[in-house]
Amino acid sequence: MFDKDTIENVKDSKKKWEEDKVMKTLSKFPERKEEFSTGSNIEVNRLYTPEDNENLDYEGDLGYPGQYPFTRGVQPTMYRGKLWTMRQYAGFATAEESNKRYKYLLEQGQTGLSVAFDLPTQIGYDSDAPLSEGEVGKVGVAIDSLKDMEILFEGIPLDKVSTSMTINAPASILLAMYIAVAEKQGVPKSKLRGTIQNDILKEYIARGTYIFPPEPSMRLITDIFEYCSKNVPKWNTISISGYHIREAGATAIQEVAFTLADGIAYVEAAIKAGLDVDEFAPRLSFFFNAHNDFLEEVAKYRAARRLWARIMKERFKAKKEKSMMLKFHTQTAGSTLTAQQPDNNIIRVTIQTLAAVLGGTQSLHTNSRDEALALPTEESVRIALRTQQIVAYESGVTETVDPLAGSYYIENLTDKIEEEAMKYIRKIDELGGAPKAISKGFIQKEIQNSAYKYQMEIEANTRVVVGVNKFQIEEKHHKDILRVDPEVEKLQKKKLQELKNSRNNEEVERVLKRLKDEAKGKENLMPCILDAVKAYATLGEICNVLREVFGEYQQSVIL
Repeated sequence: MFDKDTIENVKDSKKKWEEDKVMKTLSKFPERKEEFSTGSNIEVNRLYTPEDNENLDYEGDLGYPGQYPFTRGVQPTMYRGKLWTMRQYAGFATAEESNKRYKYLLEQGQTGLSVAFDLPTQIGYDSDAPLSEGEVGKVGVAIDSLKDMEILFEGIPLDKVSTSMTINAPASILLAMYIAVAEKQGVPKSKLRGTIQNDILKEYIARGTYIFPPEPSMRLITDIFEYCSKNVPKWNTISISGYHIREAGATAIQEVAFTLADGIAYVEAAIKAGLDVDEFAPRLSFFFNAHNDFLEEVAKYRAARRLWARIMKERFKAKKEKSMMLKFHTQTAGSTLTAQQPDNNIIRVTIQTLAAVLGGTQSLHTNSRDEALALPTEESVRIALRTQQIVAYESGVTETVDPLAGSYYIENLTDKIEEEAMKYIRKIDELGGAPKAISKGFIQKEIQNSAYKYQMEIEANTRVVVGVNKFQIEEKHHKDILRVDPEVEKLQKKKLQELKNSRNNEEVERVLKRLKDEAKGKENLMPCILDAVKAYATLGEICNVLREVFGEYQQSVIL
């Protein structure tokens, strides 16, 4: 970027500035602390100059938006052509209630759906299972069968919206239900657009909604890759998630490293299953967190894009440009929301929204101000959506592509995040890849250490959280929060029993027997799961068949 003479001149003039100006100022006004650093513990210099970017190669390291190495974005014109998808994560209680919330959000200008499932659904249990008691409809919508899915999307044309589903262990079943609903609407599979999270490795690392052991879980994932590449070509078959890794306490560097290491494992598994990298890689997507350290977050997204492009091109020999593109959804950081002074969360979410947009996200969910207390109210959801809309239409940051490119600090930070993330990936490779690194507890331990350090900084008041350890006020009990009616569980159980009484139970038994036989072999399970769903076999019944064959995963305690 700069010739040697320019760099030397900058070094000399910077030294003179420090001696003449900085030292005089410091003698009168000392800096707030001895050391400044990012959330990933990268030291932050007082000033950045061309000296800090002397090895930057514009063509090789930055280039242009829409072309390798995609540092500056995956589309040539980015938001000048099309804004990111505004996709608010929503779902609670029954399918009927959630359907109303989706229609409300679409009326308010949301441009994509994002389904939150309740905990029993996420871990493959029906609402009438003993382990579901007290959890039905609490953190998301309860989906027991195709009947619930039909109600969930009633009146919403699936050829007109894209839908993201945060579902992992039973992802194949929920995808099958979505396909079946579309067919009932007269929408062919080939027109469906959306994403299933389908990322089981991060469940073992950070989130915990796993069912099956790693090997059969990876089989289900690659079955989805293969099935969708042939039948649902516009569907993103996985959303490789750093979001939950970050929520568990990882730093920005660890979020990039561990997410891309998981991505490498999925690509390797698909290639091992006989799939061509350029056939499935264009439909891989990613899911990142937007945290509070604004400039580090912008650099994080740029570093992740460049690193993934290099991994796909150099390690996996991908030929198609789309195979090298890291396309990602972002959600603002739930872990940064505070129950104290919850209106402050609006400001936090705004900062995080700007970071995601300046970092080039393709899709965005903004958290609501009251989510540290409960599921968000309708008013809170509207404010969260309006935050995106104001940034999109009023802030001016969407008018040019990658507006922070060329900042001495941003480019230096992008380089450092990529370099440190690559060190982690090499270490994981040495351990035998992400699955083995997880089984050995390496990734979990690294996250635990970072989470502990972060919390200790808050308790020692060296990290300020406004309203929590500084600028506290006396607060009244919060009354206007959303509570799920306990009657929801009774209603869901009643609906489930009515379904079992009215369906063709002989057909259900037949298709579940076939699923069990095919699960013991090597057949792609998606067509059989689709048949089971269409026969109104329940989520729990299908998962229980697979539990019989695959077993259940038991996580080791990592100390």
